[in-house]
Amino acid sequence: MAALAGPIGLRLRRHPGFVTGRDGRLSTSTTLALAWTVILVWLLLTILAYGLTAGGGVGWFSGERGPLSPLTTVYLPLLGGPYVAMIAAKTVVGIRVENGSMAKPAPKPTGSGQRPLRELIANDSGRTDLVDLQYVVLSAVTMLYVVLFFLSDVGGGLPRLPAEIWALTGAPAGAYLVNKMATRANPVITRVVPADGALVVEGGGFGPEARVELDSTVLPTEYDPATGILTARLPAAGAPAAFTVVVTSRGLRSDPYRHAAASPEPAAAAAPRPAG
Repeated sequence: MAALAGPIGLRLRRHPGFVTGRDGRLSTSTTLALAWTVILVWLLLTILAYGLTAGGGVGWFSGERGPLSPLTTVYLPLLGGPYVAMIAAKTVVGIRVENGSMAKPAPKPTGSGQRPLRELIANDSGRTDLVDLQYVVLSAVTMLYVVLFFLSDVGGGLPRLPAEIWALTGAPAGAYLVNKMATRANPVITRVVPADGALVVEGGGFGPEARVELDSTVLPTEYDPATGILTARLPAAGAPAAFTVVVTSRGLRSDPYRHAAASPEPAAAAAPRPAG
């Protein structure tokens, strides 16, 4: 297990792009589908090695109660639920991003390139999502069941778990997918640029009725349907050096977007004049 999962884990820790979504954050559905793939491959390779050595050869694999007999009734459904959820979720998110009803905010830089595991149970705003949490927890519990039952009797082949156990991944995967389809996407701010006495607000989930608030003050706002960008006129005093922007659209509010002016780079120290 360590020989299989160790290199994969180290690779993903340093370069997690394989299990991240459009926004660069860890994807819950992709990560769980990959975890189930690693576990199933480990089970099959271990059973193969055992059968060709201690199991007595090829004949050990045959028979109605052979070591692989639960594969189609239990383990493929266990694997299928996360994969269906992953493919369907990517499709739903892709469609909503393309039609402008959803925007994926840029991930916060971590410095090392690694992504925090908390992203598996958090929404785009960084808050814990109950649906994601139950999907991850129930999947982890099911994986633990499979691994421990297998280790208790490697010679018995794939553990003969109840066929209904697939519901521990299938039902949470279904709830995860329904949540992706049914949740009304709050407006998302991805970028704010002060320019020529106005604020240019980029993101998604905006509409003609969208309004921009600067430090809780509503600004006159114009919406460009061609680009989906909001332009809000600043007051005569202009924008402060640091401010918070919130967008309200269709009765939904975005998370606050904090904007701070870039600090000027310190001037290089003057070189000392030579003596004399």
